[in-house]
Amino acid sequence: MDRVLTSSHAPFWHDGSRVSVRSYDVVLAAIPAVLMGIWRYGVPALGVVSLSISCAMLWELLMNVVMKRSVSIGDGNALVVGLLFGMMLPAVVPWWLIVVGTFVAVVVGKQIYGGLGANPFHPSLVAMAIVMLSWKALVDFDGALVNYDMGFCMVYPLGAVKHFGAAAAGNYSMVDLLMGRQSGGIGAVFGLGLIIGGVYLILRATVRWQIPVSFLVGVMVTAHIFHMADAERYAGAMFHVLTGYTLLGAFFLAPEDSSSPVNGLPMVIYGLCGGILTVLIRNLGLFADGVVFAILMMNVANPLLDKLRPKAMGRV
Repeated sequence: MDRVLTSSHAPFWHDGSRVSVRSYDVVLAAIPAVLMGIWRYGVPALGVVSLSISCAMLWELLMNVVMKRSVSIGDGNALVVGLLFGMMLPAVVPWWLIVVGTFVAVVVGKQIYGGLGANPFHPSLVAMAIVMLSWKALVDFDGALVNYDMGFCMVYPLGAVKHFGAAAAGNYSMVDLLMGRQSGGIGAVFGLGLIIGGVYLILRATVRWQIPVSFLVGVMVTAHIFHMADAERYAGAMFHVLTGYTLLGAFFLAPEDSSSPVNGLPMVIYGLCGGILTVLIRNLGLFADGVVFAILMMNVANPLLDKLRPKAMGRV
């Protein structure tokens, strides 16, 4: 009697983890940085983050209905996309920019490719890149936060160094930068909170350590080389680590599941190159911060990098 064998594609084993658990881990890890941003900037920051999350979930639901897919807002991914996008924004951006940005993130950056797991780019970064290219003045921290007076230097650190050289970095102590006493995105300024959240994600195995560590190493080594070449023009390594979107990028943006490698060596190369590109764009490019475009460029290289893997056992 012939037997019919039924086979299926990978994965063949499931460890019981769920997308929703991973999403809520990311949200929980981001809470310290978000709360510090709200405390620093007040009610406007709370409004930006809340509207960003709400709009992202609404766009996700509308796309589920339009494309006749099962409702997916319960997996928490749209919540994460909206939260991360809101964390990168100044506290006083107009409401319509948030609506447009979340539309780009969810519809263009995610759903148009087939939804969760099919997006080649991080949706929040796609939205931020479009916003930065289209309405640069609205996300310029020096212009947007000019009316804030919170007892410390509110000049955007990376912008100051970009225009005035490494001497401008002397206006900020490393402790101040670590504790969030700097101008920047709502959820990107509190370095200590981002580090705590990142360590939590690594311990929870939501994020593997290779990408964050190699990303930070790439930033530090490249920044140190520039600083050694011209100490008057380029700031040192720790300044670059603690300013801009560096820590947010290392722990929350670069390791996104769908747009980053899954194998060990590719993850190291991916993170290292992302860190190098970040500093190259900051020091040589037009934008003060290079994290957004650096990670997007590495998202493009992700499929090629993931082809680097050990040979199968017994293969010549």
